[in-house]
Amino acid sequence: MHYGVVFPQIEFGNDPEKIRDYAQTAEALGYDYFLVYDHVLGADPNRARRLTGPYTHQDPFHEPMVLFGFLAAVTKRIQLTTGILILPQRQTVLVAKQAAEVDVLSGGRLRLGVGLGWNHVEYEALGMKFETRGHRMEEQVEVLRKLWSAPLVTHRTDHHVIDHAGLNPMPVQRPIPIWFGGAVEPALRRVAKLADGWIASGRTSATGAKPFVEQLNRFLIEAGRDRKTFGLDTWISIANSSLEEWRRRVDEWRGLGGTHVAVDTMRAGFKTPQEHIDAIRRFRDILA
Repeated sequence: MHYGVVFPQIEFGNDPEKIRDYAQTAEALGYDYFLVYDHVLGADPNRARRLTGPYTHQDPFHEPMVLFGFLAAVTKRIQLTTGILILPQRQTVLVAKQAAEVDVLSGGRLRLGVGLGWNHVEYEALGMKFETRGHRMEEQVEVLRKLWSAPLVTHRTDHHVIDHAGLNPMPVQRPIPIWFGGAVEPALRRVAKLADGWIASGRTSATGAKPFVEQLNRFLIEAGRDRKTFGLDTWISIANSSLEEWRRRVDEWRGLGGTHVAVDTMRAGFKTPQEHIDAIRRFRDILA
């Protein structure tokens, strides 16, 4: 089992020294990965076409690739993970370049979690179609892996035209691992077909996650994939949870075949960065 931390960016503030301290503390405590959420824009939920997602314009989000460039310089070992990067609202080749650069600067420590997202305002502002995002992401993953694996790539479709061109520098990992989020049936079929692992998007109880894991396992078999080499990642909130309850949830996730679990300290009533740092220290102790 690999243990991680969910960066509590909507509550943590923007002091780069505190962000450095949090990352270095997580690494020193032996956490294996540092997971970051992604949003380019927040929107007023009461706008004419309403939004029903969990975040608004009042929730701060750091740009993951820029943040990872900073973290690559102040850490040595901990894996850098997006959970998730909203891939279809971005230019694929630019994501490939940014990810390769993070992988180079971190010495091969990037794991790219991708998904479709729910905020149509972001898609509109970035000039991408919200309605066709699922189909588009499948081709994006194909293009990313080509660009990370070969110095010259040719790929011509309606969405991408790459004519004997490639990245330089290339990433350390060839290709960089790509994990998917999403839990509806089409998303799980896409996971089984294309992904290196599944990010269970905060389905913290094994009881709640079990039907999805069982469905995913069936789709992996249908796709001819080896379940033993496939990763399962979740994060578990400490809000309204004792140390014993949190340990029980970790054990249940492990019993379900989970390979990764991260501690989420958001919405637990913490007011300062130091409280979040102290919390990841307490929860790491019970995993020793």
